[in-house]
Amino acid sequence: MTMFQRNSTVFSLKRLITNLLFIAVLLPSSQALAAQLFASKGEVTQQDILRGSITPERSWWDLTHYHLDIKVDPENKSISGTNTMKYVVSSQQKALQVELQQPLTLYKVTQNGQTLTFTQQGYSYFINALPNAEIGKEYAVVMHFSGIPKEAIKAPWDGGITWNKDENDIDFIASSCQGLGASIWWPNKDHAYDEPNDGVLMSVEVPEHLFDVSNGRLTHIDHNKAAKTKTYHWEVTNPINNYGVNINIGDYVNFNEVYQGENGKLDMNYYVLRDNLTKAKKQFKEAKRTIEALEHWFGPYPFYEDSYKLVEAPYLGMEHQSSVTYGNGYQNGYLGSDRSQTGVGMLFDFIIVHETGHEWFANNITSVDIADMWIHESFTSYSESLFVEYHFGKEKSFEYVRGQRMNIKNKSPIIGTYNIHQEGSGDMYDKGANMLHTIRQVVNNDTTWRELLRGLNKTFFHQTVTTQQVEQYINQTTGHDFSKVFDQYLRDIRIPTLEYFVKGTILKVKWSNVVDDFTMPIKIFINNKETWITPTSTWTDVEIKTADPTISVDPNFYVNTLNILGNH
Repeated sequence: MTMFQRNSTVFSLKRLITNLLFIAVLLPSSQALAAQLFASKGEVTQQDILRGSITPERSWWDLTHYHLDIKVDPENKSISGTNTMKYVVSSQQKALQVELQQPLTLYKVTQNGQTLTFTQQGYSYFINALPNAEIGKEYAVVMHFSGIPKEAIKAPWDGGITWNKDENDIDFIASSCQGLGASIWWPNKDHAYDEPNDGVLMSVEVPEHLFDVSNGRLTHIDHNKAAKTKTYHWEVTNPINNYGVNINIGDYVNFNEVYQGENGKLDMNYYVLRDNLTKAKKQFKEAKRTIEALEHWFGPYPFYEDSYKLVEAPYLGMEHQSSVTYGNGYQNGYLGSDRSQTGVGMLFDFIIVHETGHEWFANNITSVDIADMWIHESFTSYSESLFVEYHFGKEKSFEYVRGQRMNIKNKSPIIGTYNIHQEGSGDMYDKGANMLHTIRQVVNNDTTWRELLRGLNKTFFHQTVTTQQVEQYINQTTGHDFSKVFDQYLRDIRIPTLEYFVKGTILKVKWSNVVDDFTMPIKIFINNKETWITPTSTWTDVEIKTADPTISVDPNFYVNTLNILGNH
């Protein structure tokens, strides 16, 4: 998702509007932390559990395809249509659980032409499919729905449908639904763990003077002259996360280019409002530079078959798969400012780089539980500095990521509670990026670091993953056990503090403000000479040979330091 504005008002507003806190994670060893998070959120409801867990009504079937066939009526701000959902039976048949949030209504479900019965709990629906389904076979249900979906007031933070007008008073409409969920505007299996294996077909009917841009490739357009509408058919062939499915409707014009990438020719298409074409042709040159840099670090763009699109939207931006949305005002920085306050952030268009980075982390590699959203946001936030490093050098890159620290709050853990659709702290962006930057310093080998990032995208290509899988992969690839480092930065709010003092020719060091058994190598400088030490939570002696040395710590480690004697 697009980066939060790092002030408590905006971040609190987003949390308040979504009423979900987004996501958080609970590990078996984190019972005390869970109690704190439950207390802050309030009582966990049955709807939280139905939404956030892999229930028996979800686990018995594997999602294979959606055909979302809808009519969007700007005048009435309504959506109506069907979603044909295909699935393969994997175990004993039960009811099919799907979600559709009010005020939209699921009013009919059919299978093989027969009307099915269903029950409803909150916005979760339990559909009684035709009996005697055979394991291994594919079936389909057609869900009929209609209504006026939730209107986004401050997209993309609150989510829903944005019903705007452009400067020529022409409708300018878009969906955005990360956190809140795709079920805010269409019925689906609204849990991150199961993506449609064979992609999505989207058929979007709009008034004939408007253009719809959705995910994947435009296959054809139907013109209903009698109804004065056009239906745009977009096809995604790869798996796609639900919140990545989108509609963008407006007075669009298109231009394109082809990028010769690692996997061949990549079609890059740009859809912008008619009056912004000249500005877009200049600013969107950043997209090709972004793909070039991120393919270097992360490996091939994950969706060559579905192309890459950058689409102007009536809000800041979002990582919709193969349909990245953009609203940064055709300027560098984040809405024209530098979040790092180093000056480096003005060297690139934040939204193009950040949201495109999500094609690798969020869309290629997707978290199983919304609780693990750091996998999306930490790596993608770090992709900003990697872009800078590729195009402007390591010094500016490192300066940028260090500058992001000013935005870290350290008020709640990045990881919170699983299985109740609740995300953790917004520190998953800047703190998560600095955690990865710290790990990179410990690895101390840029070749290994790049291979690790590319290996993640290759190993977990088009998969949903857990935090534990990512941690294990990093540990195995680097040959270093970062388990306690992850515990410290993801599951705790304290910044590790390197305490030290000099006694004669001995430097005494230890970690404080840390989780139990925390240890991490760190680079320090003794009289400007690089030295590696590996403190623990008890005092350790380091022989320094000379008295009265000058001690400093490599600033690329996200830690605090404390000279307990205060004399060096």
